[in-house]
Amino acid sequence: MFIYRFHRIPVSFVILALLSGISISSAWAEDTTIISAGNTSWVLTSSALVLAMIIPGLALFYGGMVRSKNVLSTMIHSFIAICIVSVVWVLWGYSLAFGPDVGGIVGNLDLLGLAGVGPEPTEGSTIPHMAFMVFQLMFAGITVALISGAIAERMKFSAFVLFATLWVSLIYAPLAHWVWGGGWLAGLGDLDFAGGTVVHISSGVAALTCALVLGKRHGYGTENMSPHNLPFTVIGAGLLWVGWFGFNAGSALAADGIAASAFVATQVAAAAGALAWLGVEWNYRGKPTILGAASGAVAGLVAITPAAGFVGPVSAILIGLGGGVVCYLGVFLKNKMGYDDALDVLGIHGIGGTWGALATGLFASVGGGTGLFFGNPGQLWIQAIGVGATWIFAGVGTFIILKIVDGVVGLRVSKEAEILGLDLTQHSERAYG
Repeated sequence: MFIYRFHRIPVSFVILALLSGISISSAWAEDTTIISAGNTSWVLTSSALVLAMIIPGLALFYGGMVRSKNVLSTMIHSFIAICIVSVVWVLWGYSLAFGPDVGGIVGNLDLLGLAGVGPEPTEGSTIPHMAFMVFQLMFAGITVALISGAIAERMKFSAFVLFATLWVSLIYAPLAHWVWGGGWLAGLGDLDFAGGTVVHISSGVAALTCALVLGKRHGYGTENMSPHNLPFTVIGAGLLWVGWFGFNAGSALAADGIAASAFVATQVAAAAGALAWLGVEWNYRGKPTILGAASGAVAGLVAITPAAGFVGPVSAILIGLGGGVVCYLGVFLKNKMGYDDALDVLGIHGIGGTWGALATGLFASVGGGTGLFFGNPGQLWIQAIGVGATWIFAGVGTFIILKIVDGVVGLRVSKEAEILGLDLTQHSERAYG
């Protein structure tokens, strides 16, 4: 019966079908980079999750930890950071970070204004070039926003605007190129899955530099500067935790097994970091605190960021535990050394990112990388080079930028304005009636 029916099909239809099959096969042979709807959806969703980390996540996390007279001036730093970076990234930032390589240091200006960046995928990719661009935009935005924790309650808003513009262009974009854009650290084999060096070490070192150049807040060490709204901070930490799944698992750039592995690693590292911080705090201070739990969770998240796609769950727990301990010690170090990193950006992000980058060199075992404990001792040395280069570049570069900003608009508000509070003196607003 089947043969009978086949013979009744018009010959012209068979010929057309065969020709169509040949043309379709040829098209697939010529274009092997087909957009995946699943991968694209995941990357775009992850981009939105990272945006939620900045506003409202980081804005609430930082805003709750300052005094009530400075809560709005602190929150606007996160808000305006993503606004500034969004424009800079489109105009020239993305090209500097991901344009064709120039000497392993920076991208050229071929992608200026997103020239050639459209809905089609790049070679070997399964997502639109535009989706990759906006995902990376969010990373740049949160890095600048993180730095603001160090300068809270004393930097001029105009100074922050100029600083953010220069810093994302001259520090962040080259660092992103070094690691993810085909630069010299990528060539060396540095492993940074989602931003241990590019995001966390750079922001932490920049924060330390800002704190040292700006000097201490008026009354630091003598006045009560306790957080004015810990529920804000805890809610912010929760939003950071949720958004971090986009940050880390999204860095797989695909809805695949590596994304699932990074997702699990992120969860358990955050939990381990919170438990470790609480354990150290409980032993040292006699009581556990919700601020300690929130800080520890963020420390665990920071620590796992460079390793998320390269380690298994047990290694992720160990990295998270280490993050909770070393970041607590990093904050303790601030108190001993006396510099005023207002919201502990160095202690959590700089120290946590350093530990995470080095731990990647110890524990990497999946996703294309292996570390010391899995037969590749050379990886730890490569990670150390990446850490050292980031510390030096971010520290020196930030110092130069601060001096430029100080010469143009001045860095710090007056003593009187600081005492009255930046909400009123910089923005003519009050958070509470």
